[in-house]
Amino acid sequence: MSSMKQYETTSLSPQVLNRLGISQAAGKLASGEQVMKSIRSKDAKLVIIASDASDRTKKQLTNKCTFYNIQFVISFTIAELSHAIGKTNRVAVSILDSRFAKMILKENEEVML
Repeated sequence: MSSMKQYETTSLSPQVLNRLGISQAAGKLASGEQVMKSIRSKDAKLVIIASDASDRTKKQLTNKCTFYNIQFVISFTIAELSHAIGKTNRVAVSILDSRFAKMILKENEEVML
């Protein structure tokens, strides 16, 4: 298995929220119950988990991502993620397109430098 980075950060760029909206409009984003399904099917390329999600939810999602070798980031709030994709009460989203995922991770690395 390849080594992968898994982040816990609150410093994702605000532009990432715009990218999430674009991903949603393009049909390349899963939210709600579909997040766990996309992880299990390995369709998820990146999972973003809200920083204010419950500890149980964070643990459940991070454990699944680790088990299936899917990158994840803990960032933004439930309200920010929900607003970005035009839905309500979303504690996590999964990016289903590798190009969108790479773009978000690249922006994240630039912010962290």
